[in-house]
Amino acid sequence: MKIGQTPDIPVALTSTGTQVTGQGSAAPPVKKTSNSNTGTSVSVSSLAQTLGSDSTDGDIDMDKVNAVRSAIDNGTYKVNAGAIADKLLSNAQEVLQRGASQ
Repeated sequence: MKIGQTPDIPVALTSTGTQVTGQGSAAPPVKKTSNSNTGTSVSVSSLAQTLGSDSTDGDIDMDKVNAVRSAIDNGTYKVNAGAIADKLLSNAQEVLQRGASQ
């Protein structure tokens, strides 16, 4: 996900059961659960369930994650400020171009 993009996920469920979403039109299905003790209910989208699961399908390089985590813990992690600045400028330029074309 790039800076400035809002994911298309549900943000809330009203008391009538209507989904309120961020930007976008179609929201993923929502799993409803309720607590009979307090009368409150919680809704979790299938996307949120997927994000919260411990299963990895190869998209995450756990060796790299562990190496970065270790470097942070040891105080040896170096931030590449130039690469971050380049990405920020690139994303800002993309947003400006997209806004000009609309």
